[in-house]
Amino acid sequence: MTGSGVPVHPGLADGPVYLDYNATTPVDPRVAEAMGPHLTDFFGNPSSSHPYSAEPRAALADARAQVAALIGARAEEIVFTASGSEADLLALRGAVLASGHMRPHVITQVTEHPAVLETCHALERLHGARVTVLPVDGDGLVAPAALAAALTEETVLVSVMAANNETGALQPIPALARITRAHGALFHCDAAQAVGKVPLDVGELGVDLLTVVGHKMYAPKGIAALYIRRGVVLEPLVHGGGQEHGLRAGTENVAFAVALGTAAELAAADLASGGHERSAGLRDRLHDRLTDALPGRVHLNGPVKPRLPNTLNISIDGVLGHELLTAAPEIAASTGSACHSGTRTPSPVLRAMGLDDARSMAALRLSIGRWTTPADIDRAANALITAARAGRA
Repeated sequence: MTGSGVPVHPGLADGPVYLDYNATTPVDPRVAEAMGPHLTDFFGNPSSSHPYSAEPRAALADARAQVAALIGARAEEIVFTASGSEADLLALRGAVLASGHMRPHVITQVTEHPAVLETCHALERLHGARVTVLPVDGDGLVAPAALAAALTEETVLVSVMAANNETGALQPIPALARITRAHGALFHCDAAQAVGKVPLDVGELGVDLLTVVGHKMYAPKGIAALYIRRGVVLEPLVHGGGQEHGLRAGTENVAFAVALGTAAELAAADLASGGHERSAGLRDRLHDRLTDALPGRVHLNGPVKPRLPNTLNISIDGVLGHELLTAAPEIAASTGSACHSGTRTPSPVLRAMGLDDARSMAALRLSIGRWTTPADIDRAANALITAARAGRA
């Protein structure tokens, strides 16, 4: 039995071992069940004043409170969006345009998700912002001293992710946020990969803005949220009827908000029962199986700690990552390279960490989740070991 209480997810039955939970998660059946009535019976507009709006309005409030509880926030500090990328856009663009600076300065770091990096580039092009991109060390971590040195009088926002989506590296967010806020700037954290996998509290982190993403935590694609600390002023993303505290107009997607709220409540229960420790045990079991069977060939990319408990990014000498997965169809996972017009290029994340192209091209990202079992780990290990030995030969 898995931590979900459901032995096999219907979407995973009879398929390859799914080790790509960092890309997206299956919708938990309990989340789908909670959504159902809001796709059928409770169809009313939550902003209306007649009886048909009562249930949707109450459900929206409950969902906001559930998301807030997961991260230690107040319900009124949660704004629902349609994606993590949109939440990042609201945070970055909203802070820059509300700052009042003629040439606002934004700081981020080189291994951020493209949702942040590309938004920074757009702010440069469209709004005259100046952007500083900090380097990372060999583990993919930002040095607090580097951030302190980069801050200027024009700095209005710093954006650093909680956990890297490829390596699982956990950034020193409390230290970075403390430096930023002492300087008088806002701190945004894209926590898409971290929320629900490790305990997070916005008060302990010291952040002003934090992104939560539904499809990374067993809710559907198309729903996310932005935590906005009380008192922080942002320029609205969508103007109109004043929904979501006036920051994102449009009739609320109640069913998907309910899904995110339910997913948040399930994640809180899973963390309380030690689900993250279970994930770490399975991750380390897979790593140990591979290193024992392929002595000297398996290299961990990123830190041993601090790291997400579900994420294993490794390179195996003598075989390219995409060729290894092709030779192991029993596994669904990701590689450290991207294919562009038939040509593969190394991951920018691994390159930024100083890894050479050979090691980057050999990289695999193996990420486990709620329905991963010890049997899945052993099946995946056997398939990878067989394919790696054949590839080396």
